[in-house]
Amino acid sequence: MTGEIVNLRRARKAKAREKAAETAAENRVLFGRPKAQRVAEAARGEQETRRLEGHRREGSRLDDDDGEPQPDAAP
Repeated sequence: MTGEIVNLRRARKAKAREKAAETAAENRVLFGRPKAQRVAEAARGEQETRRLEGHRREGSRLDDDDGEPQPDAAP
């Protein structure tokens, strides 16, 4: 019962190639969009932010950062 003989150099290089291919696939998803699509998505996000901010109530006492109510100011 002997195991299969493996060339460690080839195995190491194959593993590195697989990892590089996986990283390349992730980067294609993240960065592989055309410029027009990136610009359109950024503009859509800005428009949604402006629309949301436009619906903010004037008398709201919510903190902008975490949505928790701010404590009352002592007179």
